[in-house]
Amino acid sequence: MGTITKALDLLNFFSRKRPAIGLSEFVKLSGRDKATVHRHLTELEENGFLQQNPETRAYRLGPAILRLSGVREATYPMRSVLRPVVRDLADTVGELVHASVLQGEMLSPVVHADPLGHGTQVHFDEGEMLPLHATSSGLAVMAFAPDAFVSRVLKAGLPGITQRTLTDAGAVRSLLNEVRATGVARLDRAFDEEVSSQGVPVFGPSGEVVGALSVAIPAVRASEEKMNAILPALCDGAVQATRALGGQMPPEHAAKWAANA
Repeated sequence: MGTITKALDLLNFFSRKRPAIGLSEFVKLSGRDKATVHRHLTELEENGFLQQNPETRAYRLGPAILRLSGVREATYPMRSVLRPVVRDLADTVGELVHASVLQGEMLSPVVHADPLGHGTQVHFDEGEMLPLHATSSGLAVMAFAPDAFVSRVLKAGLPGITQRTLTDAGAVRSLLNEVRATGVARLDRAFDEEVSSQGVPVFGPSGEVVGALSVAIPAVRASEEKMNAILPALCDGAVQATRALGGQMPPEHAAKWAANA
């Protein structure tokens, strides 16, 4: 990592569960020496990306994040255009739906919706980054990403998150071939011990994969019949999400989602 990358990478440790982080915790999380981490934190604070609590000395995200987020959404709207698609799909299938976009070699959640029609729901945190190999959204993205990108992800290592997470690169590649053939990725309890999901890719203006749309269901409700019943609406939602982002489905693959819808 370069110096700038190392500094910015510290921001990825924040989440809704971890909104404030102290210097010692940053050192532990990053695995870097204290002096270097402190220098990066100071620079991030000076540029408004972080704020330090004068009493606890812990850092939280700063106002520069808010400004840049507003600029991004105003000039290249994503959350506002995907929210109606996600909400409509969630209401149609009666389960939690989320849309995520590719950020480096992980997925960054954009928006989710849950009609809360059941006693048991899936917990979803929009502030949590999603690994590509352990989520249906991630597999949907990888299946239609350039091979060089896939190879880079696989070589970086595939940590086991649950007992069902695929950690063998060959097994992941085999599954990606299946996803590529059908246009849909399914995973059972690979990221969360109690959740099953299926995801489909979302594409950008040049037909490049930019993210995914996924339905997450408590495993106790995720019967084969239910998953199949959800599929048409999910595929139609992916087409709508792609169009909402000004994208287009790759002509050579469009028939897959049309057939499922």
